Amino acid sequence: MTVRTLAPMLPVADIDAARDFLRDCLGFEETYRDDNHSYCERDNGVIRLINAPPDADMDDPARQLVIYMDVDDADDIYAKHKNALEALPDRHFRAPFDRPYGQREFHAIHGPFLFMVGHKIKGAQ
Repeated sequence: MTVRTLAPMLPVADIDAARDFLRDCLGFEETYRDDNHSYCERDNGVIRLINAPPDADMDDPARQLVIYMDVDDADDIYAKHKNALEALPDRHFRAPFDRPYGQREFHAIHGPFLFMVGHKIKGAQ
């Protein structure tokens, strides 16, 4: 058995807004859509968006998730989506920066989800 990919299923209050965020800020493309589900892909990455139950408290800290995208060049992705990222509400994005653990990352928040996009810094251990 071979695992091709792992695809998180993210419950969201507004599938259209979440899809737009993934497209505009992170470069994903919606490849399937029905009333309750959106399948978004980028390169070898997949995220499935599903409607949250109508009574779900989307501000509940228990719903908060971090999704890390390992990429070849975080700066390139940031540059391509800079306008959309910088249009996010205050403190919902962080421009690329170096981490002490040898990764260069940028961060973007949509709803309860923190997306961390990073690559290994050349020469870092």
